[in-house]
Amino acid sequence: MIDSEGYRANVGIILCNQADQLFWARRIGEDAWQFPQGGIRDHETPEQALYRELNEEIGLQPHDVQIVGCTQSWLRYQIPKRFLRRHIKPVCIGQKQLWYLLRLVGEEDKVYLNSTQHPEFDHWCWVNYWLPVNEVVPFKRKVYRQALEELAPLLEPVCGSQLASCVKHR
Repeated sequence: MIDSEGYRANVGIILCNQADQLFWARRIGEDAWQFPQGGIRDHETPEQALYRELNEEIGLQPHDVQIVGCTQSWLRYQIPKRFLRRHIKPVCIGQKQLWYLLRLVGEEDKVYLNSTQHPEFDHWCWVNYWLPVNEVVPFKRKVYRQALEELAPLLEPVCGSQLASCVKHR
């Protein structure tokens, strides 16, 4: 779903564990880490897209998580010109995202990165709350900062300096 300004509607997923660490995943075949995210289909609500993407990208079901909160409005980023797919119409210049903060209430061994034929990620780990702002690709940093700043008050206390504990591909 691309709007009249060229932005694709999307949901971003910030998943935390009981220690308020965040799920951080490496894109398959790349040295790029990010939160799960994905497009909203024409027939879906943002919440339906959230649960579909959660299952497709990391194998979790709705009963494995609890929604803690959501950003109040769309957050936007532009895709660098070198990555634009000009041959596809309409041209998508960026993403507009609603970000959801979720808490894992099920067991972390339910995380399964191969739930589809085309997995998005090959490794994941738990990281401190603010690490993603500086580690995601530069063109997404402003949106990550906005989402994390808006949602931070929902977690008490927000992790300060805990180190990441990485878990290999499952």
